[in-house]
Amino acid sequence: MKNLYTILLASILLASCGEQKKNSVENVLESNSLEVIRKKRGELVNEQQTINEQIKLLDEKIKTIDTTKHVPLITTFTAQTEKFEHVLELQGNVTTKNLLVITPEYNGILTKVYVKEGQKVNKGQLLAKIDDGGLSQQLAQLRIQTDLAKTTYERQKRLWDQNIGSEIQFLQAKSTYESQQEVVNQLQQQIAKTSVRAPFTGTIDDVITEQGSVVAAGQTQLMRIVNLDDMYIEVEVPESYVSNVTKGKKVEVNLPVLGKTIDTKIRQASDFINPANRTFKAEIEVPNKDKNIKPNLTARLKINDYTNENAILIPQSVISENADGEQYVYIVTDKNEKGIGIAKRLIIETGKTQGDVIEVLNNLEQGVEIIKEGARSVKDGQSVEVINYKEEGNDDN
Repeated sequence: MKNLYTILLASILLASCGEQKKNSVENVLESNSLEVIRKKRGELVNEQQTINEQIKLLDEKIKTIDTTKHVPLITTFTAQTEKFEHVLELQGNVTTKNLLVITPEYNGILTKVYVKEGQKVNKGQLLAKIDDGGLSQQLAQLRIQTDLAKTTYERQKRLWDQNIGSEIQFLQAKSTYESQQEVVNQLQQQIAKTSVRAPFTGTIDDVITEQGSVVAAGQTQLMRIVNLDDMYIEVEVPESYVSNVTKGKKVEVNLPVLGKTIDTKIRQASDFINPANRTFKAEIEVPNKDKNIKPNLTARLKINDYTNENAILIPQSVISENADGEQYVYIVTDKNEKGIGIAKRLIIETGKTQGDVIEVLNNLEQGVEIIKEGARSVKDGQSVEVINYKEEGNDDN
């Protein structure tokens, strides 16, 4: 009986398979019968409608069970207040007011040079001597004549005080003596010009003209003297910063050649705007205790022209702009314990930029969660999932 049941079941399966094979699309097409082909097509269309209805029912059930379907993944950061120091970046050259190429005040032969390169000198120290061309001998003769005029004047004065002699004799003696004194003074001034003296305390950087050379007043360069104590940087600042770049403002000076950075300040800001390039000059003092900063070094400056003690700074990359020119960011509201929240568009007003960040002036408060990664792909009112991750030494949330 059991064997009979097995044989019967196998016969039914074989008949079913045979029937399916007989009704397959391949066999139907081989039949070349229009009626059979149309019948088969109708059967397939009915099956397709049934399958689509079943898929639709499955999708609706998935939506009720899986609430995260089609929710974009984003990262966020929290708006925080911090000190914001905006800087104006410029370039200038180091210089000093105590840098001078000395020229003679007298024509003649440079008879003696008393200093050498690298030597430190004091203000008023004798540096070189020019031949006076016989003025010293003339001065000696004039002094003898002046002494005689002085003796004559003093004698006439004593007589005049005793009412002896005429007034004209007294006045002539006085005039002669005073004239001689004036000539002596003038000649002394001329002779003084033959001595070249240091105009300020400093170092002889270069001896340009050799001893024995003929020099011309105001033309021949004798030597260069420099003092590295009072160094400063002169820079041209655009006129738009005239109210912000003022005396006393902090400046960071970077000297690339020396690999050195100095914190200093503006010591003077000009009141004159150059009409040619619409700039004004500013002087930044440069401390130079170790004397390694030299004139004409290139310096990069960062001038603090604006400070906000409680600024909210955000990356410029998260900001978008609408058709009306308004800037906005997306923030996350109503976030649940699974990190699912609502993206909300927030119109903001921005201020100054520094590097990759920008200052937000209003409509954004501390503690608000701002969308960072994914900000360009979300829409206002859309559900989003926050998947913040911790970077080494940093927590975005």
